[in-house]
Amino acid sequence: MTKDKIIEIGIDEKERLFVKPQGENFEFIYRDASGISWDNIERFLYSPKPKELTYFDWFRQILLATKGEYGCELKLTSETKWTNIPEELKNQICG
Repeated sequence: MTKDKIIEIGIDEKERLFVKPQGENFEFIYRDASGISWDNIERFLYSPKPKELTYFDWFRQILLATKGEYGCELKLTSETKWTNIPEELKNQICG
């Protein structure tokens, strides 16, 4: 199993949760059929705008998809940047 650092977590202007890894490329994550996609320009994983699932549920889904499809564990670090993330969500993700 490989590991990669999460350099940024955010909610973009389209209200999608995104997770930006430091080095890995997850171009074919859609094969996992989990609803997670890869933005090749911004180089981040993202969820659809939440409807039934919460942002926290989508964060966990992103971690499960990268682990299941790529064998890569994404890890938070003290340098992870938080963009447009409410404090309550940050606490859930860090907890």
